[in-house]
Amino acid sequence: MIVGIPKEIKNNENRVGMTPAGVSELVRHGHTVYVQHTAGDGSGFSDTEYLAAGAKILPEISDVYSAADMIVKVKEPIEPEYPLIKKDQLIFTYFHFASDRHLTEAMVKSDSVCLAYETVELQDRSLPLLIPMSEVAGRMSIQEGARFLEKPQLGKGILLGGVPGVKPAKVLILGAGTVGTNAALMASGLGADVTITDISLKRLRYLDEIMPKNVKTLYSSRHNIEQELPTVDLVVGSVLIPGDKAPHLITKDMLQLMKPGTVMVDVAIDQGGCFETSHPTSHSEPVYVVDGIVHYAVANIPGAVPYTSTLALTNATMPYAIALADKGWKKACKDDPALALGLNIINGKITYKAVADVWNMPYTPLADLL
Repeated sequence: MIVGIPKEIKNNENRVGMTPAGVSELVRHGHTVYVQHTAGDGSGFSDTEYLAAGAKILPEISDVYSAADMIVKVKEPIEPEYPLIKKDQLIFTYFHFASDRHLTEAMVKSDSVCLAYETVELQDRSLPLLIPMSEVAGRMSIQEGARFLEKPQLGKGILLGGVPGVKPAKVLILGAGTVGTNAALMASGLGADVTITDISLKRLRYLDEIMPKNVKTLYSSRHNIEQELPTVDLVVGSVLIPGDKAPHLITKDMLQLMKPGTVMVDVAIDQGGCFETSHPTSHSEPVYVVDGIVHYAVANIPGAVPYTSTLALTNATMPYAIALADKGWKKACKDDPALALGLNIINGKITYKAVADVWNMPYTPLADLL
């Protein structure tokens, strides 16, 4: 198979779809890999390293899309890429269709095969291709939250961990999945007073056993969240419903409960956001203020640490990319039910029900096409 690795063109996206080590594995399996010139520069991987791994370098993004049977990238295609995508071409990347109708319609129109990292799901309900970026995003949410709590960044002017004689900041984390757990670990490590919420008592019991003593668990309900907001300094939203829009756990009227300068970090923004007042931002303009509350809603948080993120992502995607290249998407997905769940759109038909439901578009069961 011919595999293409284009340069990411989304605002401040410095990750790349595959490391030279990943390219080397594909070449070892007998596949041809085309990498766009300077695609890896932002992550610290040079064209020379890709060439040494067996890749061929192409000058333009259009050359990569034109040559490849399968495109492996990080972020969803954006508008300049839409006309480059070919009929039957396999696009293997993060899509987050439930937050972008325009993207969904464009991919339906493209007649391509869209396999989304974020909906590949194992039997235990874990999301193996989302986990590494969720780990990064969870840790980054605290790093960025701490930064925007600084007064010059419009925050309250509070040090997350406090100092002797001065209380630490209070952090509220909504959702105890991979993002929330990593955020809690990072915040507690910095000395913050952390509360993490979820609707799963089983998960809360587990976290209660393993977390440091400065992390408290709380059952997630509107009442309980409202009780926490008047004294909280940093809120991290990390609720995920695979393939579907995130629920709004903090509504606009609830902002009045918080003190000015409180920071809200919406890690769920890729799936529409779990704060009603959220809208996507970028690393170049990461925050905005609503009713005195600082909102951080960068849609590609791990893109700020591209070296770490690219290595972590390739570690997770590589076995799947090899299976797709070796067998073709149809046989690979028949052989692996977890990978099959990643199929969101096939030749103009939406095969992931949550996406079809969100946009009220026709749904075709995957079994009909496999």
